[in-house]
Amino acid sequence: MADRLRDEVGELLRETAAEVVLPLFRHLDDADVSEKAPGDLVTVADQRAEAKISAVLRKLRPGSVVVGEEAVAEDPSLLAHLRDGGDVWLVDPVDGTGNFAAGRRPFALMVALLSGGELTAAWVLDPLADTLADAGRGEGSRLDGRPLRAADLAVAPGGLRGTAMTRFLPPGTRERVEAGGERIGELLPGQHCAGREYLDLLTREQEFVLFWRTLPWDHAPGVLLVREAGGVARRFDGTDYHPAEDGRGLLVAADEETWTEVRDTLLGG
Repeated sequence: MADRLRDEVGELLRETAAEVVLPLFRHLDDADVSEKAPGDLVTVADQRAEAKISAVLRKLRPGSVVVGEEAVAEDPSLLAHLRDGGDVWLVDPVDGTGNFAAGRRPFALMVALLSGGELTAAWVLDPLADTLADAGRGEGSRLDGRPLRAADLAVAPGGLRGTAMTRFLPPGTRERVEAGGERIGELLPGQHCAGREYLDLLTREQEFVLFWRTLPWDHAPGVLLVREAGGVARRFDGTDYHPAEDGRGLLVAADEETWTEVRDTLLGG
């Protein structure tokens, strides 16, 4: 993956945030927010940002396909492209739409590239924090242009810190996770923005994140960032995550040892 492409997509996200997303933050009218499904919000910022990002990505890789969150809401058959042999972009134009619509932080812009059915590049931008992470398969992760290995960063004393998204967990699993949280160290409240959760894992603000729902645009970018920084992203049963799989449950950790400890403590091994 050429540095040029990583830089071009990163600049595209920064430009989209500056020109489309941030001008609408805390300036949305009621007519600018609607529901795709009960409790699933979309704003004009999501729609406009996805349109801008998608148009440029198609030019960067002629013949490529874009699978965007808002486009899939209109045409779910687009998800079939995640197993295509060519270049496929995954786009989450505003991750954390609920936060954005309510005038809260954090929210993020996220893109991943699949080539031959495999994750090959990823980008996550938190525009309010002005933090951009990118990764290329086999080339490592960068944070604001600097190489980063989360696995090499020191762990804060006093036990592990991490987030468990318990709201949608099956009751039995939720009870085990909550009981295990008393032994793991510290369970943090979720931020309602997967992109920010992954960024905090990269910098070891937290050592793990446990998710139940795993929509591809929410997780493909962060998973590659974490893997290329020395971390681990697997389903609860230990199988590797792939964005084309329609599964539930994902545990992401900064290193192998942490992943095993958290899985054993929160999920019972």
